Amino acid sequence: MANRFYAGLVVLGLIVLVAWNSIFIVNEKEQAIVLRFGEIQRVVDQPGLYFKLPFGFAGADNIQVLPDRLLRFDLDDIRVQVSGGRFYEVDAFLVYNINDAARFRQAVSGSIPLAEQRLRTRLDAALRRVYGLRGFEAALSNERGEMMRQVRDELRTDAESLGLELTDVRIRRTDLTAEVSEQTYERMRAERLAEAERLRARGQVAAREIRARADREVSETVAAAQRESEIQRGQGDAQANATFAAAYGRDPGFFDFYRSMSAYRQALENTGTTMVLTPDSEFFRYFSSGAVANGAPSVEGAQPSIPAPGPAAAAQPPAPAAPPSGEAQNAAPALPATPGTSVAQDGAPQPGETTGAVAQ
Repeated sequence: MANRFYAGLVVLGLIVLVAWNSIFIVNEKEQAIVLRFGEIQRVVDQPGLYFKLPFGFAGADNIQVLPDRLLRFDLDDIRVQVSGGRFYEVDAFLVYNINDAARFRQAVSGSIPLAEQRLRTRLDAALRRVYGLRGFEAALSNERGEMMRQVRDELRTDAESLGLELTDVRIRRTDLTAEVSEQTYERMRAERLAEAERLRARGQVAAREIRARADREVSETVAAAQRESEIQRGQGDAQANATFAAAYGRDPGFFDFYRSMSAYRQALENTGTTMVLTPDSEFFRYFSSGAVANGAPSVEGAQPSIPAPGPAAAAQPPAPAAPPSGEAQNAAPALPATPGTSVAQDGAPQPGETTGAVAQ
């Protein structure tokens, strides 16, 4: 009884082992190649549970599982030469999938690294060919898309020979090499400096033009103002001279007296000046007792208050100057009047009145 039980367990174990080696599962991301004694029997590309001959280690059916999805292969730092002769560094990648598992198995024994190694060589050659026909600026312009399509079309035939379907090719980076980058930087720096000098020169020219216009406007304005001031001053001097001439014509004696009083004030008032003159000096003729000049009134009992002259007179002041300007006329003070004498506001004596002045 016990021997039957153990024999049943052995048979059951063999059945489980055979069943386990006779089935395989394919999921939605995979595809499988069934190999019998190294030859391809069939390709399973649909997910599910499948059967095969057991005991693959004895040369029966073996299963090679391959991905059934898009794969990406990157190629970095490819040194390419453009039409101008300079070298640049390019990073690119391609996207592919295994669309013919049997051919893929025959071409590269189902090895993805080996397939990518072949794609690397062909992608490098295609990029060099495409860049060699164009300049560096093409990769930065609208031609970039056309360049990627051209590389993809050149690789598509080679990819199909490996059982691969090439979906897309993209250029991630196109950069300058170290020496080209330095040369480009120096050239751009020189261009910017030249542009700055041109802008600075234009600014200086514009500044000079603006400054010249402003100086011309200032000169014209100042000249016009000076011309107008000279005209006004000339008109004022003419009017003042006319007024003086009219006053002199009305009463020459009083006009002479008024001029002498103005000269006394300018010469003696608050100046601290000491004058040494003879008692009979012409300058103080209106301070002499009973002196009458040109019909002008005399000042009774007035004596000049000057130091006594020495053996010889030290200086003789000049005769009274010409009629003062309009400002001096207006600034002349009113003369003090003695009892019984009045002076008009404009300095002329009223008719029928006696005029006199005493020097202080």
